[in-house]
Amino acid sequence: ASEQFGDWSELIVPLPNSQFESDAAQKRLEKTFGIISLDAFGNFTRQEISACGAIVGYVELTQKGRLPYLRQPRHLSEGTFLEIDAATRRNLELVHTLDGDRKGSLFWAIDRTITSAGCRMLNTWLAAPLIDSEEILGRLESVQQFVDDVTVREKIRELLPPGIDIERSLSRLTLDNGRPRDLAAVRDGLKAAEALRALISNQETTTLSGTISKHVEELGGHAALVEKLDRALITDLPLLARDGGLIAPGYNHELDECIALRDQSRRLIAGLEKKYCDATNIPSLKIRHNNVLGFYIEVTPSHAEKVSLEAGSPFILRQTLVSAIRFSTLELGELEGKIRRAADRALDLEIEIFKELVSFVAENRDKIALAAHALAILDVFSALANLAVEKNYVRPTIDDSLTFEIFDGRHPFVEGALSETFSKAFVPNNCDLAKANRLWLLTGPNMAGKSTFLRQNALIAIMAQMGSFVPATAAHLGVVDRVFSRVGAADDLARGRSTFMVEMVETAIILNQANERSLVILDEVGRGTSTFDGLSIAWAALEHIHNENKCRALFATHYHELTALASRLSAMRCHTMRVKEWKGDVIFLHEVALGSADRSYGIHVGQLAGLPKSVIARAEEILAVLQSSEDGRSLVQLGDELPLFQTIKPTFEPNKHSSKIATKLKETNPDKVTPREALELLYHLKSLVDD
Repeated sequence: ASEQFGDWSELIVPLPNSQFESDAAQKRLEKTFGIISLDAFGNFTRQEISACGAIVGYVELTQKGRLPYLRQPRHLSEGTFLEIDAATRRNLELVHTLDGDRKGSLFWAIDRTITSAGCRMLNTWLAAPLIDSEEILGRLESVQQFVDDVTVREKIRELLPPGIDIERSLSRLTLDNGRPRDLAAVRDGLKAAEALRALISNQETTTLSGTISKHVEELGGHAALVEKLDRALITDLPLLARDGGLIAPGYNHELDECIALRDQSRRLIAGLEKKYCDATNIPSLKIRHNNVLGFYIEVTPSHAEKVSLEAGSPFILRQTLVSAIRFSTLELGELEGKIRRAADRALDLEIEIFKELVSFVAENRDKIALAAHALAILDVFSALANLAVEKNYVRPTIDDSLTFEIFDGRHPFVEGALSETFSKAFVPNNCDLAKANRLWLLTGPNMAGKSTFLRQNALIAIMAQMGSFVPATAAHLGVVDRVFSRVGAADDLARGRSTFMVEMVETAIILNQANERSLVILDEVGRGTSTFDGLSIAWAALEHIHNENKCRALFATHYHELTALASRLSAMRCHTMRVKEWKGDVIFLHEVALGSADRSYGIHVGQLAGLPKSVIARAEEILAVLQSSEDGRSLVQLGDELPLFQTIKPTFEPNKHSSKIATKLKETNPDKVTPREALELLYHLKSLVDD
């Protein structure tokens, strides 16, 4: 079972069968949502009721009977979201890079949200893009409004509360785990929501889209709650309610009296101390406090005789020490009791008021949750608009056709990394997977940009269907129902899978599940095994994608023999990554063009990577023999001709002017050269090198 769940196996908690019993699950759900029948929420199957009831039961168990705010269950129709399997999410680096970092992922590149709730919502949209074209267009229209209205967008981003998370605070409060600052977060968040509602509603010249106008209405209607919390809470709140000091003066009369008595204890004690000083004529008499005696009167032994202990005297001896004599009085004891009771009562009252405020918030949790959701929506829309303006993204055209047309597409992360790190401009490329040429076979050298081109087109499709503008000058996309990728290489030793086995499993998933509405990107299928085995697998997979899956696909390969299939597969087109050879060097242009490559320039890439010169020279010699060997000689004979374990020492090829330079230097006597002659000699030698 652990293999079936893969990466989730460590997070899954087994539950007993009784938790999934449908009748008990239904009763649990009806009790949780306070209804007589689940029919009010929809027509659920027994399996759906069992699963939902088990989840609620698990939350109730882990939260010790205190359920957080839960929305009512609803059906998500099959095919609501774009399906992206785990391998594709990993290969495309949607949320995390292959190294597990956030920086470098698509989410990191496009996140411009301000609030935590907005960040989570953007993450959700990215993880589950839509496939309903009308819903996608609704999101795009909302983003377009904020792109067009710069003033409103900037004001919204100013009003969004960055350090406030209403959703999380509300969840803690409804679980009785809330703190005073959670109440303040709800209050301040609802204030911001009301301010945003007023801002957007007052824009008479702007016609709001249906999506935005719906959520704008959900922002308001919390004046009574905000006013109550405003009156009740002080500005600088303590961390915990039991610490006290969280209720503002004037909110509760009894609390004010208790706090006044507690806080005025020093003044009252000082007055009583002066009274006893005058009565006993002892200027050094002090009233002190410790945890054993409480408040007591202290005098030095030399003044003890002045304190009368006779009948009728208010003083009572409490303790005799070498350095001090301590007394008490009934008046002092009564005052101490009042002070102690006032402090305890004040804390009890503050905790009671805190609980009342929490209950008041819990009663309004449905409306508060809607406002929190609306804030997150506005945060995401304004963030996507800000991203589009900042990065010069374009609004894609989305429909239900099978079109896939991108002009001057760019990779959302690589583009920024190039400009920031290397001060280079990203080279944009077109991609047209129309029905007549839905399958592209992409060849070209290593490091030319094949994998980047594959990934950028898949990422553009995902961004478009989540409701974002895309990095291109124009894009027309027919809705994609599933995105598949076979990019990169990694083993899975824990499950006994080699790198090649992992590649084959991912390829099998694609060939078995892709349909004509899917988007498939495959990079170097067949590598990791022998040349002929790999070529055969790639050849057969390419034919299957064209004839059976009939999906829109980008297929990158180093098997140049596959280009011969262009004459047999009518919807396949050959493209290549352009390069330029100049003075023995290879320049990668990173441009996609019609045609096919005849070389992979692997040795050149090895040279760039820093392989020893002897290895590069040996590789070039072997490559030359392999390319010229056409008479079917065996590998043994080839090995005899090329001693594979021979190390070629790098040879020095003298420059054609080396002898002239050496001759000139031999003729020169450094001891007899004047400074002027030395400078002229230097210019002369430089001219020989330049020639």
